[in-house]
Amino acid sequence: MDKMNKPAVPTLFEWAGGMQAFEKLFDQFYDKVLADDLLEPVFRHMSSQHRLHVAHFVAEVLGGPKTYSEEEGSHFIMISKHLQKYLTEAHRKRWMELLLLTADELSLPDDPEFRSAFMAYLEWGTRIAVINSKTDETTEPTDAPMPEWGWGVVGGPYIP
Repeated sequence: MDKMNKPAVPTLFEWAGGMQAFEKLFDQFYDKVLADDLLEPVFRHMSSQHRLHVAHFVAEVLGGPKTYSEEEGSHFIMISKHLQKYLTEAHRKRWMELLLLTADELSLPDDPEFRSAFMAYLEWGTRIAVINSKTDETTEPTDAPMPEWGWGVVGGPYIP
């Protein structure tokens, strides 16, 4: 507890239920993706480790352990995975819809504060993925830091 005897604020990762919650979320989510007419063609060739890598990436961004960046990749590598995929807004929206459906099915926290922060990251991340999917190289440096998302991340306007 802090000086004023208030409990410490948990990370979004902790509030969601820890790594088990993220691994289960993305495992069940990608089952839906592979059964979806719009998304299956985009993801049919994903590696067997894709689900786990995405779970670890999102978990780390939301305050979890650095499993992704220390053992599996980097922000630059994640960005690079989207190059030349030519994702559309329809792909992005369906990806979001299926992920949120899965989150509801698994009873991830549905309090307004968590869902607002979770949605904010997903909106930001999926829009970055669409932007990067339409090019053949990234402008990010190879050592670009992992994003860090909390309960209220404030940023400025997007400048391409």
